[in-house]
This record gives sequence, C-alpha cells and structure tokens, in this order.
Amino acid sequence: MFFDEYYLILVVPTLILSLAAQLMVKSTFAKYSKISCSRSITGVDAASILMSANNITNVRVEAVGGSLTDHYDPSKKALRLSEPVYGSTSIAAVGVAAHEAGHAIQHAVSYGPLGLRSVLVPVANIGSRFGPWLVIAGLILSQFSFLINVGIILFSAAVLFYVVTLPVEFNASNRAIAILRENNILTEEELKGVKKVLNAAALTYVASALTAIATLLRFILMSRRRRR
Repeated sequence: MFFDEYYLILVVPTLILSLAAQLMVKSTFAKYSKISCSRSITGVDAASILMSANNITNVRVEAVGGSLTDHYDPSKKALRLSEPVYGSTSIAAVGVAAHEAGHAIQHAVSYGPLGLRSVLVPVANIGSRFGPWLVIAGLILSQFSFLINVGIILFSAAVLFYVVTLPVEFNASNRAIAILRENNILTEEELKGVKKVLNAAALTYVASALTAIATLLRFILMSRRRRR
C-alpha cells in the first residue's frame, strides 16, 4: 500500500535529488574550504562585520560542534557557527557565516517570510511527525477514514513551512553576497566561490520542498483512489 506507484513516480525522484544535493553541498563546501580569502577574514569576523554594517549589536556569535550545523536562533538572538566555519579563513567559511548573518539581518528588519516561518515551526513539526501516520491509519482502518483528511491537513502545514523556507534562504544569501561586495570583504573571484557554496546549499532546500510537495500529492491521490 505504502510503496505504490505514487511513491515510485512522485517521491523517489525527489529523494534522489535530495541525496544528490547533499553530496553536492558537501563536495562544494570541501572544495572552497581549502581556499583562503585574500583578506584572511574568519567566519566569525565576517558574521560580525555584516551585522555591524546593519547596526546589529544584540546578537551573539557562538561556536557550535559538528559540520554544516551553522544556524541563527532568533529566539535567543544567537548566531552559531560550526567548527569548520567559526575560525576558518576559507571562502566557504566566510560565505556560510555571511549567510547566517543574513538571517540575523532578516530578523532585525522583520522580514515577512522569516516571521511566517517562525510561526509555522510548531505546527509544521506536528504535521511532519503525525500527519503521515494519520493518513496511513485512515487508509488501513476504514471506520476511521476521516483521519486521512486530518493527516493531509496537518502535513500541509509542514509543506507550507518548506515552501516558505525557500525565499528565506535565497534572500539571506542575496543579502550576504551584496554586503560582502559592498564592504569589499571578498574579491569578485572569491564571491564566485561563495555563490557556488550557497547555491549548492540552496539546492538542498529546494529538494526538501519538492519531496514534501510530492509526498502531500501522493497522500491526496491515495485518498482519492480509496474513495472510488
């Protein structure tokens, strides 16, 4: 029932794309992690410069364990950079740090999609965790078929979260590149490397959104087939 033609046609291709995107971001990050920027600016330096250029003084920059675990926490106003980024002077490190600083800037200027994404987080977590199971339960238990609709509605919130994430991520990258250029932090050649790193990372978000959309469409088609 669960590994039917809808799964093979709709979901599997997006999962393959997700895997390819993850491999691409890792290889691209690894490549540009070996190339230092001409001004020897570290990731933490870049994040601080970008936030200072936007008059942001209330956000802490912290080191966090792991690789590619960089993120901005708006609730605690903390920008966390992974070990390969925090103290590194590589083009990849500066690009990733600048991208996360872009999120801090979005928060400071009340960028709409970022606020919407934050609002969606709780319901999206519930929808992604329980939505699929409710759909499956409804498909198995005919007397509880209403669970299918409940599951689809919940999972739709998760899909919306993934979709809203796209403009948030692209905008953060665009802000980062613009400020890096305006402040002459990197050369144009170095910015080309940054763009490749950030574009590879963006592809992972696109793949995740497509997987979520494909899964939702699969649930809808399965529900319609069951009613025939």
